[in-house]
Amino acid sequence: MNFETVMQELEALGKERTKKIYMSNGAHEPLFGVATGAMKPIAKKIKIDQALAEELYATGNYDAMYFAGVIADPKGMTEADYDRWMDGAYFYMLSDYVVAVTLSESDIAQEVADKWIASGEELRMSAGWSCYCWLLGNRKDFEFSESKIAEMLDLVKNTINDSPERTKSAMNNFLYTVGISYLPLHEKAVETANEIGVVEMKRENKKSAFLNAFETIQKEVDKGRIGFKRKYVRC
Repeated sequence: MNFETVMQELEALGKERTKKIYMSNGAHEPLFGVATGAMKPIAKKIKIDQALAEELYATGNYDAMYFAGVIADPKGMTEADYDRWMDGAYFYMLSDYVVAVTLSESDIAQEVADKWIASGEELRMSAGWSCYCWLLGNRKDFEFSESKIAEMLDLVKNTINDSPERTKSAMNNFLYTVGISYLPLHEKAVETANEIGVVEMKRENKKSAFLNAFETIQKEVDKGRIGFKRKYVRC
């Protein structure tokens, strides 16, 4: 399938209701409003096509950018490629659910995510923390440095309340992901979440969200889901 065909198929799948939901979360025109599940039949036809993914991502169309992440070749992308994609990620659904997800399937994931976390830029930081969420929720525990993840938990404890709003959300997600999916530091994550307590995340044109990683971890403990790992990251 070529670029024009994919764009036509995405447009045909668009729904006004879905479009409004995306826009209420920060998306802006151009976009069609395609439910992510509706993209799967097209993705099965294409599988992996990095050149096409680049064409789609460059459109600035949210649905096309999302689909680009589905058919991208994560291990074929360089750090410069990921930085370029981050430059185009204008809101969190792109930074955290497209770029960070794609990065998490690459061999340079931790290296790039570490730089983004240290960048001081809200969405880059958010993508960096989110990438670790996808990594920890999918890869084996031995693939991570326990001391490094412990230091990251301390960083969350010391900086989350003073961090940019979207970064707060990603840091909170990291905290409970460690507590649920990374067994070596389950106890430390629980203790850290308990110390932090509830974190307020202010949202534009919406009421504040109140984040509580401790409660999230406890719910998963009650369900017997500690140690949970995803089989796949991308849909």
